Amino acid sequence: MQKNTAYNVIFRDGESMKSNDKAGYLEDDFRLFHLIDRERREFAAHYHDFCKILILISGNINYSVEGRSYVLKPYDIVLVNAGDIHRPVIQDNSAYERIIIYVSKQFLDSYTNENYDINYCFERVGKEHSDVLRVNNMEKSKLYMVCMELEHSFSDHLYANELYQKILFLEFMIQLNRTAIYNQVDYLSSGTADSKLAEILSYINENLTEDITIDHLSSRFYLSRYYLMHYFKEGTGYTIGNYITEKRLMLAKSLVQNGCTVTEACYRSGFKNYSAFSRAFKKAYNTIPRNAQFLD
Repeated sequence: MQKNTAYNVIFRDGESMKSNDKAGYLEDDFRLFHLIDRERREFAAHYHDFCKILILISGNINYSVEGRSYVLKPYDIVLVNAGDIHRPVIQDNSAYERIIIYVSKQFLDSYTNENYDINYCFERVGKEHSDVLRVNNMEKSKLYMVCMELEHSFSDHLYANELYQKILFLEFMIQLNRTAIYNQVDYLSSGTADSKLAEILSYINENLTEDITIDHLSSRFYLSRYYLMHYFKEGTGYTIGNYITEKRLMLAKSLVQNGCTVTEACYRSGFKNYSAFSRAFKKAYNTIPRNAQFLD
């Protein structure tokens, strides 16, 4: 098995990123890379605008997703939905080895119809309130065998290899969903979760299009205004305002990709006026909305 190999990717997972940055980019349908860190280091909280699958191979790792924290074991699978704030916390100097797959939400959506939905596994973790799957005998499963074959495909140059990679990736997603559908997994409890932070994040995401103010959150969760702001920044790496803005921008992007006009998406995602939306968009993406290719 290859180590410290990145396939079609030029960045480490969250490395050198500030805590309020979007980590990496994805121009292809999916990417796979295999990383190993032999020394303890700190990762900043970050998010992606694509979905992420992490398979832990080794390491003493706690993994945090949207205020929930999990103690991982080898071969646990972490599913991170687009926009979810997450980070690994390395507990000691043992080697942290993992396989990471990034996949476009649009690509997943393109394989959804009345007969199947390869988004199912990502939707299921939301219903289970758990982001980690513990698969029975994962290292001996067909799912893991397909994953290994997919990884190997990135290092050979055989006939129609790009097509073969796509077929393998789809088979991997099918096996992952079958594993979830037929309950061959345990959904890991977030035993060390910060339940109050998870509540706040859940409330914000469920009411993203409403008028959410710090005073309203302070009153609802019985926290002083100052303590709430400090507590939120400490737990997520984001200010409350920045977090809400980032989530609204991602919602606006999704709305446009599903047929809304830019102006319609602005108001449906919770922005009160177009100028505020445009400023936030330009700050996040370094261009104005009408010039953004992904919004065409």
